Parts: sequence; C-alpha cells; structure tokens
Amino acid sequence: MDHFALIDLEPPNRNVNTTALSMDLFTGGAEAEPLVAARSDSELARAFLYSSELSENSIKSSKKDLGRFLLWCQHHGKMLYQLHIEDLIAYKAFLKDPQPEETWVSATKWPRDDPRWRPFSGALSEPSMRQAFRVVKALLEFAKDAGYLRRNAGALVKNVRTARNARVTRYLSMQAIAHVYTALDALPATTQAKTKARARDRFLLLGYITTGARLSELTGARMGAMYTEGDGRWWLDVIGKGAKPRRLPVAPEMLAAFREYRMAFGLPAHAARDDATPLALASRGQALAAITDEAASNAMKSLFAAAAILADAAGDLDSASSLRQASAHWLRHTMLTMHANNEVSLKALQDTAGHANISTTAIYLHKSDKERHDELIGSLARKP
Repeated sequence: MDHFALIDLEPPNRNVNTTALSMDLFTGGAEAEPLVAARSDSELARAFLYSSELSENSIKSSKKDLGRFLLWCQHHGKMLYQLHIEDLIAYKAFLKDPQPEETWVSATKWPRDDPRWRPFSGALSEPSMRQAFRVVKALLEFAKDAGYLRRNAGALVKNVRTARNARVTRYLSMQAIAHVYTALDALPATTQAKTKARARDRFLLLGYITTGARLSELTGARMGAMYTEGDGRWWLDVIGKGAKPRRLPVAPEMLAAFREYRMAFGLPAHAARDDATPLALASRGQALAAITDEAASNAMKSLFAAAAILADAAGDLDSASSLRQASAHWLRHTMLTMHANNEVSLKALQDTAGHANISTTAIYLHKSDKERHDELIGSLARKP
C-alpha cells in the first residue's frame, strides 16, 4: 500500500438525504429501517462519534482509533457487516504489532494528506491498545443498536488483555524532580521567545506536579479559571474526562509562577475571572494563541531529557533512567503518589484526580510496601 486513502470523520452533514438508503446491510427491509442515516462505514463512524457529547480531546482520540480500524478493514477488503469474530481477533493482534512496519508505521509525523503519512508512529502502549479496541467494540455495538448491522461480532470478542501493575510505577522521585528544576533554571532567556517559553514551562511543570491535572486539562483551560473567593485559597477550574468540571487547589508556588508567566507575556500579574485567554500560550508570535497538547507534552519531555543528562553527570543513574522514559502524565502520577504516601486521604485525592472509583486512587498508595520492606529488612538486621 503506497498511500492510505483519506477517511472522512468530520461532523456529519446535517442535510443528508435519508430517503435513498441501500437496505442491503440491514435486516427485514423497510419495516426495519435503521435509526441512522449512514450509507457507508465512515458515515456510520461519524454518526457514532458525534451522537454523544464527547469532549474535544475524546473525539480527537476516538477519531484516530476509528480511522486506523477502518483503514485496516479497507486494507483487508472488509466492510463492517462482513466482519467475523476471527477478523476482530486478527485486529487485536495487529494492534499489538502493526506489521509490516514499512506499510503502517512511520516515526515521522507527516501531514495527513502527505503520501508518506502512516497510521502509526510506533508501537502502542498497553493502555492505548486497550482503548483502541474498546472504541472498535463500541462502534460495532452502536451499529447494531442503530440497525446498521444485524449482528455484532464484537460482543463475542474480549477486549485486549495486557499485564497491569497493581501499583503505579510511572512517577518521578524527588531526586529526579530536583534535576528537572535545575534543568529548568538553566534554560536560556536570550530572546523574548525563550524568556516566554521558560516562564510558561515553569508554570506548566508546577501546574502538573502540584494539581495532578491531566495534560489536556491545563491546555484546555482559560486564564480566568484560576481564581480566589477572597479567603486566601486559590483554585483552578478544569474540564476533565467525560466533560466533568473539577476544581483543583492551587499551591502558592504555582500561583507565583502563574503571575511571572503572565508578566513575561506582557499581561498584568492578576487575571480577571472573565479572562478568556488560553492558560497555556505559544511563545512565538504576537497573538496570545494556545499551544496544542502535543506542544505542551514536548516541552515537558525536553525538560526531562535535559534533566536526564544532569542526573547522568551526577551519577544518579536511577533518576536518569526514569527521566528518559517520562512524559507529562508522569507528573500527575508523581503528585498523586507523593500525597497518597504523605497521609492525604484517598477521598481527597480521588476528588482532585477525578477518579470515578477510589480503587483507582488506591494504586498510588505505596506506604504499606515501604513499611513492609523496613519491617522485614529491620528484622534481618536484628538476627542473632
């Protein structure tokens, strides 16, 4: 395959003609007319995407997963109504190893309309594999419920099963974080753009590590979302998963970084409650434009890479290894792990993290492991 065909997953046409639908895929003829006006698999996928009130980030992620699946079906000459259980089993295996690499994978992220564009930039992480197949199963269930399909092979296929840690391991130690702050202080401020970038990145770093916000929760917020109610407590309002609003406590160091960051961009230190300026700003250009999730992620990864070099030079090999693997999401894990092991209640952390189930929050609690370690090793030290 030299070039992947474009699959249109933009919002559906509101003026679509529903009177000339082909009934070949449906059951029972006119008396069982489907509930969806889609006349192709891609139109069905669009209806599925936009039938729910998904957040912008959820739509973006689901688009990617659905696009890959429809391209895979296209590559194998299959439409949704032709899928069997064996096909979905094969797709699960493909997600774990998208071969052949020269066809499906490119480390360079080419524009979507470039012939060199590929659906994958590398192997998917285990959570990404699980989510990708969940989206496929949800699409097939929607198609069956809407009458587009008469059967749903996905209902008989289990989701991707991957090994899951009983506790969180993707977090940074305090030693590693110290290297990150050192790397941040060493960032150049030789131009206006670099001065802006350094102030913004300090704010983002402190924002992620003190609030536990997800990447998109800060990049999707506005300046006016950081406020006080006059009692000395500062808050940040964000929109989390499932478009659920959440307010996060703002630490004094984050507030100080916020004010310095605003002044670096020529803004007053204080933001009004109605300030609609994006919370995370691009450092180049005169307009106050928001940066993308990818740009914020890359800014944090650049800091981690510089910190890893410093850790290596200091002989701190464990920190260097963690920093080379770290992403912005590790800062969320770091915050929750630190507080869970410093006597902060799991209920308070659950509300701050936006976890639906407190058992998810509990995986950040490592204190019992440390106490068990100290008790056993201490006992060995006291042996007669």
